[in-house]
Amino acid sequence: MNELLKKIDKLQKQIDDMRPLNRETVLSLKEYYRIGLTWSSNALEGNTLTESETKVVIEDGLTIGGKPLRDHLEARGHAEAFSHMLGLVDSRTITEDDILMLHRLFYRSIDDAGAGVYRKSQVVISGSQYPLPAPDRIPELMREFTGKTASMRKTDHPVVTAARTHLDFVFIHPFVDGNGRVARLLMNLVLLQEGYTIALISPVVRAAYISSIESARENDADFINLVCRSVYETQKDYIRMMNL
Repeated sequence: MNELLKKIDKLQKQIDDMRPLNRETVLSLKEYYRIGLTWSSNALEGNTLTESETKVVIEDGLTIGGKPLRDHLEARGHAEAFSHMLGLVDSRTITEDDILMLHRLFYRSIDDAGAGVYRKSQVVISGSQYPLPAPDRIPELMREFTGKTASMRKTDHPVVTAARTHLDFVFIHPFVDGNGRVARLLMNLVLLQEGYTIALISPVVRAAYISSIESARENDADFINLVCRSVYETQKDYIRMMNL
């Protein structure tokens, strides 16, 4: 992991040297990652829209024939939450209100009553051997979560902080649904706040992603390595685009 972090920091130096970017390039990058993260994050959860279909749904507001309505709602909701996330970058903090709003924007067209509201019932993750916290513990755990993320920023590498922020959030699982999407938005918010690029976790590694989250309760090395590889690959893609 340490060697990969060194490679990441080396590429980050190249990216930093390219800055500041002109306004047109910044807007193009925002849209590129809005589509890319929306597609990849939704696909990890079983959404059937392709990346090109996701782009059409978000940018043109069109409906894809033969695809479920929910897939369209997830794409539009995630794109809206992503845009809101970008507005939080300069604050360099993450609050409970930020988290609730991200979930609300993603989920309100799917279930308005449950959007931006902590769950009131016990839930179970299919395939996991670990029980989730009782609903009455969630407010306290979420207060601890935001404090821990702030503390990790002072001691850990930014990519490690981002990965552990993701893990801590999904271990709490504060919402009935949409936890994975919000976890990846928060992970990327930490990265952006620390000056790094967005990390796109490819649906191709879905099985490894899920198994590494499960094993992370005992040892988070595999999950952190997966996030590091995702950051590294996204950095290379970013540099390639800048050199076109």
